Amino acid sequence: MGGIAAIARQAGHRVTGCDANVYPPMSTQLQVQGIELIEGFSPDQLSQFETMPDLFVIGNVVSRGNPLMEAILNQGLPYISGPQWLGEQVLYGKHVLAVAGTHGKTTTSAMLTWILEFNGYQPGYLIGGVPLNFTVSAHLGEGKYFVIEADEYDTAFFDKRSKFVHYRPRTALLNNLEFDHADIFADLAAIETQFHHLVRTVPGDGLLVVNGEEPALERVVTRGAWAPVERFGQDLNNEWSLITQEADGFIVRQSGKEVATVKWARDSGVMGRHNQLNALAAIAAANHIGISPEKAAHALAVFRNVKRRLETIGVANDITVYDDFAHHPTAITTTLDGLRRRVGKSRILAVLEPRSNTMKLGVMKAQLPASLEAADNIFAYGASSGKESLGWDLDKVLAPLNSQNLSRAKAFDDLNALVEAIAQEAKPGDHILVMSNGGFGGVHQKILKALAV
Repeated sequence: MGGIAAIARQAGHRVTGCDANVYPPMSTQLQVQGIELIEGFSPDQLSQFETMPDLFVIGNVVSRGNPLMEAILNQGLPYISGPQWLGEQVLYGKHVLAVAGTHGKTTTSAMLTWILEFNGYQPGYLIGGVPLNFTVSAHLGEGKYFVIEADEYDTAFFDKRSKFVHYRPRTALLNNLEFDHADIFADLAAIETQFHHLVRTVPGDGLLVVNGEEPALERVVTRGAWAPVERFGQDLNNEWSLITQEADGFIVRQSGKEVATVKWARDSGVMGRHNQLNALAAIAAANHIGISPEKAAHALAVFRNVKRRLETIGVANDITVYDDFAHHPTAITTTLDGLRRRVGKSRILAVLEPRSNTMKLGVMKAQLPASLEAADNIFAYGASSGKESLGWDLDKVLAPLNSQNLSRAKAFDDLNALVEAIAQEAKPGDHILVMSNGGFGGVHQKILKALAV
């Protein structure tokens, strides 16, 4: 929604927005662009406008019972969902390149956008994070191409389809597919149905770029595909494959032929096999609009990752603190794998806040211990009361990581106690990886401050 607001502002509209507990980097980005932020959802906002807004754009966090939404409905004011507004007012007539999948959407969208930008295509884009090659997460663009992070989450309380059905892509990249969003989907099959709705919107002269290592995506494509399909993955049988080299670089293969080599910059912040596959998918999608793999590789050589994707927050007492958005067990596994490849045998202290709706429901709790195996020590936080509290015993779930002789994992319900325990355990040369899809109470700076004492 912040990205949509930014695009509307760039298109010449006056834009205001409201939400609860807005935090950086999005809040900072919006304020810089002159978008007024209003805290909370009080219906009193409606009486503060000199002239009533022409349109209220509603995000999927808003539900019936929200006091401002109820006032909008009662007064018969015009409203629309964010994805529908974007599809009708911005994406219509564009060549849309949509990046969908359970994991890696933000990073892959940023890679693809940068490939287009580097090669002079001047794309519009909407990314669910702040790409470090750009100053903002969304841009109206000047050409006919638009890259969008295509989320499978539902659109709004009045439109329960996935957001991405509004985007009508010509190039659709399906990165992976696992069960997630247990608050709105009953099972994996329900998500597969939504992905097939997306597939149905791709025209015959478009392209589906599909992860060939994902059984769920194969089931989606088997239901019917009306556009050509190009698969990517490690295996040579895929249209697009790769050969891993040292330091996370890799060779790109198209139809078995080596066509380019990607070498990450040292300060890129890009690590791990999962990011190699993200880049391979972006290269395949860019090839569809005429950017050769070699030219795409040149762009990726100067690509820098997205904020909150293994982002180095600071170093204190020779201890490095990272921030990452990982919150699903698979994302936790791949993030730890990427960091482990970078730091070798140095100790990794994983700090986790399982706060997504899926995690709070406990659907993925059994997978947590295995996802954290690559960490040397684990510090997990779950509030004991309030809106963010877990409905299950975090300490009990992490117990398999401990033994009689070694206590690797500890659970906390007090943020200060968590920070103190981390500071006592950390030693020079360690790497502290903080993982959460929220603000985590500013724990990163609290840890750095405690380490510096």
